[in-house]
Amino acid sequence: MSLRGLYVITDGSTGDVLLRKVEQALLGGAAIVQYRDKTTDSARREQEARALRALCHEYNALFIINDDVALAKTVQADGVHVGREDSALTVARAALGNTAIIGVSCYNQLELALTAAQHGADYVAFGSFFPSPTKPNAPRATLPLLHEARAQLRVPICAIGGITLATAPALVAEGADMLAVISDVFASNAITQQAGLYRNLFLR
Repeated sequence: MSLRGLYVITDGSTGDVLLRKVEQALLGGAAIVQYRDKTTDSARREQEARALRALCHEYNALFIINDDVALAKTVQADGVHVGREDSALTVARAALGNTAIIGVSCYNQLELALTAAQHGADYVAFGSFFPSPTKPNAPRATLPLLHEARAQLRVPICAIGGITLATAPALVAEGADMLAVISDVFASNAITQQAGLYRNLFLR
């Protein structure tokens, strides 16, 4: 399973609604699913994470957990996505082992990405490339940054933040291996078809 293609991030839905939405995205060809739930309901989060892991593996997709190494280890997720803290990557690797996928948010800073790659990150993420309803105050990344990152990095690159089908092709053209999308997939009335349109960007 490669780090390439549509990378959907869950939208805060819970229970059966969450599972139904994610399955629709997987049917459309989502390659990676990140479970992002910032609530403190640990029992529900573990239950949902286990169900999502099983669902992802049924569709040969990768299952990543946002910023919770302990939960990722408990449910045997494929990996975890961590933020800018220097220790986060080291802690995650020690807890999850060498085969786990660890992604690192690098915002709009190439230096962060170069450092993360040196320290064993499996992929790096830049963004927000466009205004994002999820993180309206996020630092803004640019296409020239993505172009430069592609020239300097050997690890896969994920682009995130306010991505739509109209803006996605330019990101792929500049070297994004993955497009992380929340709203433009999960707010769609036709999730499977929308995911399929994103998947098609990587078939060219």
